[in-house]
Amino acid sequence: MLRQEGGPLLERPRPTREDLTAARGRTIPDVIGAELKVLFCGINPSLYSAAIGHHFGRPGNRFWPALYAGGFTPRLLSPYEDATLATLGLGLTNLVARATATADELTAEELTRGAVLLEEKVRQHRPSLVAFLGVGAYRTAFSRPKAVLGPQREKMAAAGLWVLPNPSGLNAHYQLADLGRLFAELRRQLGRRKRGGRSVVE
Repeated sequence: MLRQEGGPLLERPRPTREDLTAARGRTIPDVIGAELKVLFCGINPSLYSAAIGHHFGRPGNRFWPALYAGGFTPRLLSPYEDATLATLGLGLTNLVARATATADELTAEELTRGAVLLEEKVRQHRPSLVAFLGVGAYRTAFSRPKAVLGPQREKMAAAGLWVLPNPSGLNAHYQLADLGRLFAELRRQLGRRKRGGRSVVE
């Protein structure tokens, strides 16, 4: 459901099983605007997200609540409002464009190729930071098996690089409170970088 500002709840029909099956392999357009502060990079779209055509659309995915809890948005947004992130200086993309039922269906070669394509996007759009959502896929894609959450020593083009947990509801290692805290840490570091203080990537 989507709540309009000052308005009623609007019912959104859920995709049927047939819709989800048909969504396999589909892509979702990136959300990228000018003066990009943070480009959030997911692993790849779920079938649910591809079926509705919006990022992090699957019920139970904690990306939107974590983004709000971390102070990036003035209110909790719906996946159907993903395009509005561009007005906040935030962007959305995926390491691998094709939708699958689970990220486990992706090959290491796809993830590695996606890292090359992601760097091309970063060079073109020049975000201040790239925040990758999923440490396991990040380790594989960038051949950094010992990478941990948080700021990375490496940069991508001129952008700082940060790794956050996968916000999928299937990731039981991190609850919403944990995700909100980590998103808030990223936002605070971004503020310090913008003010010319301590660098995000040390």
